[in-house]
Amino acid sequence: MFNKSIYKIISIISFSLLTACSSIQTTKSDNRGGWDIIFDANSNLNEFTQYGSANWRIQDGNIQADLLSSKTPAYLITKKSYSNFKLYAEIWVDHETNSGFFLRCSDISKMGADTCYEFNIWDSRPDPSYGTGAIVDVAKVNPMPKVGGQWSTIEITANNDLLIFKINGVVTASSSNKLHASGNIGLQFGSGIVKFRKVLIQNL
Repeated sequence: MFNKSIYKIISIISFSLLTACSSIQTTKSDNRGGWDIIFDANSNLNEFTQYGSANWRIQDGNIQADLLSSKTPAYLITKKSYSNFKLYAEIWVDHETNSGFFLRCSDISKMGADTCYEFNIWDSRPDPSYGTGAIVDVAKVNPMPKVGGQWSTIEITANNDLLIFKINGVVTASSSNKLHASGNIGLQFGSGIVKFRKVLIQNL
């Protein structure tokens, strides 16, 4: 009887320690498993450098921007550089929003499709072939999905030459391209309203 009681106490202590370790682990990675958190509801903007004149802020647990004081787009740019990775994000835009994800940016003072891979979110782009779901000047989208007015999931793979853009579980564009090998990641705001509630990365 005594031995059974000791065994029960040891089991309870072991379970408590395992639970505590699991809680510590979840603060370092998202529940998708093995993903580093760039931003979530418990984060701030310390992982980013702000470039441009947008009113970036944390609002209701999301990164949000809805005002520019100049005519040029603004960016939140990661302080770290990345090469081969998967990016997961959750984004909300309105129907006029010009936004997107700029990957492997080689010169953060000249953000654009020339210095980065631009994974576009822009339902109202005049040329829809490079609108929402396209990789600008690299891979067109057809048909172009529209994501305005809803939360959408973004999954991007950049693995050596392979680029894959997926929105809400559907591949919208892909390409084999050697133009940019590594660099920073930028979240863009050009017009409308944009909200990011989660940005995760998994190195490959």
